[in-house]
Amino acid sequence: MKRKVVLSLLLVVLIGVSSFGVVTLNFIEVLTSPARTQVIKEIIADFEAKNPDIKINLISPPYEQADQRATLMLNTNQPLDIIEVRDYTVKQFVNNGKLENLESYLAGWEHNDTLTFVANQAARTVDNTAFIVPQFFFIKGLFVRTDILEKLGVSYIPKTMSELVELCIDITDPEKNQYGFGFRGKSWEFKFSDLIATSFLSDIDATNIYKTKSGEAYFDDPRAIEGIKMYVRLFEGGVPADGINWGFNEQVNAFVSGITPFLIQDPDTVALVDEMLGREYYTVVPIPVGPSGKAYMDYGFSGLGIPSYSKHKEQAWEFIKYISSPEVNAYFSKSYGPLPIHSSTYENDPYFSSGVYTAWSYMMSHPEKYIFASYPLDSEKWPGWPEIHQQDMQSLLLGDTTVEAVAAKWAEYWED
Repeated sequence: MKRKVVLSLLLVVLIGVSSFGVVTLNFIEVLTSPARTQVIKEIIADFEAKNPDIKINLISPPYEQADQRATLMLNTNQPLDIIEVRDYTVKQFVNNGKLENLESYLAGWEHNDTLTFVANQAARTVDNTAFIVPQFFFIKGLFVRTDILEKLGVSYIPKTMSELVELCIDITDPEKNQYGFGFRGKSWEFKFSDLIATSFLSDIDATNIYKTKSGEAYFDDPRAIEGIKMYVRLFEGGVPADGINWGFNEQVNAFVSGITPFLIQDPDTVALVDEMLGREYYTVVPIPVGPSGKAYMDYGFSGLGIPSYSKHKEQAWEFIKYISSPEVNAYFSKSYGPLPIHSSTYENDPYFSSGVYTAWSYMMSHPEKYIFASYPLDSEKWPGWPEIHQQDMQSLLLGDTTVEAVAAKWAEYWED
């Protein structure tokens, strides 16, 4: 019996010795889904194999509860070392003093120089200071059914908003169920109408897409009114009547079926269209610019940050460096669908250096034409805006109000 007790004690000691020095990091993700979480687990396993002194405890709340759970853990200083931060939560976390300043970490990172212009901008969303390392981007591109255009005898692809709208109207033939544009009538539809309306202005504030650099809401500006009128013209002349009710699925189905050869969507749509249609029937090109010579691009993203109270900041940075490295980030993006964060990926990885992804690479490397602008997500007026815009836009498209009336209402809404 004594011998068994001694052996048991020895085993406990050995286990303690084998785990001595191993740090466990708590990492919470918020964009949870079974497929995405599995990819993250694969990356974690590879990291742990290369770093046996660090273990990662991944916390994956259900998607609908994830943001609330992350915010609660952060605000109550619960054990947390790595947190996924979304574009619309970063300012709140920074203002509450909950995120570590990562500037010194980035300065010493060997891959810092290959972060894209957009990645650097997103990292410094708040106070022009890096509190996160972005992991991916959702940026809109123009999807084009090249086979349908060829069939219709169209030999060019629009490079301006005017060309796009006029071509969509020209090729529309309701009797043949042929229309121009895959319209978005519901669910965040303003992100599509804004692309046209804002392209008429040259002085929009990139930190608030609804104001000019002088600080004024611009909807009732004659230039913006002209842009809204062009959007109405597109709907009336190049879109099926029921397009006013279309969401994502209807947009994609119309594009895949050939009813509408033009579609504006994010890069995660590529895999879906590839599966439903095939890459040989379509391409993606840069968003057409407006009369200003510019296009103001909304960009969705999430990134990884380190809680300011974490006791394992150096180890947390080791993992963030790893998952953010060009090779791993490219793998993550291929598996999940968004755009990677390194310019070197678009240059060296065949998956991203050719084909449809060259459109996004071009836009991200031409900031003089493509201005990546942020929505006022931290404004108290923001939560009610999507519903207000959708109701007003539907009334406008149905002829129940005028562009001038809607523009005046929106300008008053966004004035300080």
